[in-house]
Amino acid sequence: MRDFEQVATGIQKAVIYTRVSSAAQVSKGHGAESQATRCEEYARQKGYTVVKTFSDKAVSGSLVERPEMKELIGYVRKHQKENIRVLIDDISRLARGVLTHFALRAAISKAGGVLESPGREYGDDPEEDVLEIIEAAFAGESRRKNAEQTKNRMRARVQNGYSVQRVPPPGYRYEKREGQGKVLVRDEPLASIIQEALEGYASGRFASQAEVTRFLQSCPAFPKTRYGTVTNETTNRVLTRVLYSGYIEAPDWGVSLREGRHDGLISLETFGRIQERLKEGAKAPARTDISADFPLRGFVHCGDCEHPMTSCWSKSKTGKKHPYYMCFNKGCESYRKSIPRDRMEGEFKELLAGVQPTRTLFDLVWAMFKNAWDSQLAQTKSVADAARSEIAKIEKQIEGLLDRIVEASSPSVINAYEKRIAKLEREKLVAVEKSETGGKPQRPFEEMFELSMEFLSNPCKIWDSGLLECKRTVLKLTFLDGLTYCRNEGFRTPQVTVPFALLGNSAGFCEMAERKGFEPSRDFLGPYSLSRGAPSTTRPPLRRGNY
Repeated sequence: MRDFEQVATGIQKAVIYTRVSSAAQVSKGHGAESQATRCEEYARQKGYTVVKTFSDKAVSGSLVERPEMKELIGYVRKHQKENIRVLIDDISRLARGVLTHFALRAAISKAGGVLESPGREYGDDPEEDVLEIIEAAFAGESRRKNAEQTKNRMRARVQNGYSVQRVPPPGYRYEKREGQGKVLVRDEPLASIIQEALEGYASGRFASQAEVTRFLQSCPAFPKTRYGTVTNETTNRVLTRVLYSGYIEAPDWGVSLREGRHDGLISLETFGRIQERLKEGAKAPARTDISADFPLRGFVHCGDCEHPMTSCWSKSKTGKKHPYYMCFNKGCESYRKSIPRDRMEGEFKELLAGVQPTRTLFDLVWAMFKNAWDSQLAQTKSVADAARSEIAKIEKQIEGLLDRIVEASSPSVINAYEKRIAKLEREKLVAVEKSETGGKPQRPFEEMFELSMEFLSNPCKIWDSGLLECKRTVLKLTFLDGLTYCRNEGFRTPQVTVPFALLGNSAGFCEMAERKGFEPSRDFLGPYSLSRGAPSTTRPPLRRGNY
């Protein structure tokens, strides 16, 4: 029975406890206010004075996970002699589970409080205890059912190709569509930034995850930590999230990879290349001491010991700072013998200008690329046909494995077959993607090759941009295995990358031409022989006399 023994002149005090278990209820303002209103009405009927209201929002579970419940118990314990009434709207607001319910009730009672509710009495006799146990058990079962129904609805939505994440991944936002609910759509400019990062890593433009991190760090629109940085974990999540390929899966719910209802930032094939690069093994982390002040640091090697050169700022007696490159290998003859930065970087610019092709050769390469592009476009139908043949072949393999699963009895063998089928299903999706696109390019030739050809035509211009990322890109795309610098002689003859090597060889070939005339032979140009006529391009027409 309730304890109504109070001092004749005393006023019975009460506190109210409310709880809502979901963030949606908090944002919409449902639940907590109505619970408090009902408890206040009950307090007026009983003649209680409500002194305080405690409300846990979007929390559930034990006492440890409820900050406001802990505050309530502390308050009741502090006023233990007043036998404060603790009012709750319903038994489910205290807990949805028998064990948690009685643990919280015992904590309130031990602190000196008396639990009451408008819906029922909480007594100490056996009959009321049994009823309380039954109600708590029903509340727990209701919670379990609600959780199961929510999970099933979310799983069904994923099966239909929709994302169910409460917060959309970077690069996307939710948009409500009639008959579909919330659908992921591109969120610019973040979507284009992530797309560039993914395609750059897949193509090898970014040699490591650290370089991707540095690229994302340089983009103001990309979300940063409170310290203004992008973590390696964030980069890894971007690189491994299949959702960016336009597909979706939920292995924990038994939902295999399937096409999503959103537009992907990259193709599934590109995503596959990214995962293959990630499996190749860890790369050396990007040096944190490479700055725009010394772009050649680590790339230029000492001519005496082949050790990578470092750099530093030196302060003169007048207090003025001077930049230097130097070798810091103790066993080297040039140990700590500095080289002025302006001298080394000036000689580097001369070296870079020396590998720059002539305008004539550049126009030739442009025409060859355009011819190859047009030839590839003519083969798009055969690419689509080959992809459809691959799909039929994969389906036949899957069908054979399914027959073997039916006949197998060993769990390990069945598990192996299932993994093989899952791999084939992923390969099938890639083939379907190819058959639908038919090998057609996403953008026109001029747009696809504009930056590449601009780089080949004038790498010095990109170097002079002043951006560290551009300078490091020029180094990687122009020279192989770094550069060697002798303190007294300058740069040694470098090894250039394939595009510049081919352009250099082309120049040598044209100079040696004799009886066959100045037109390159069919053997040199292959399918791009000028006797067949140069393809139409936006570049000036090529004339035989130019060679």
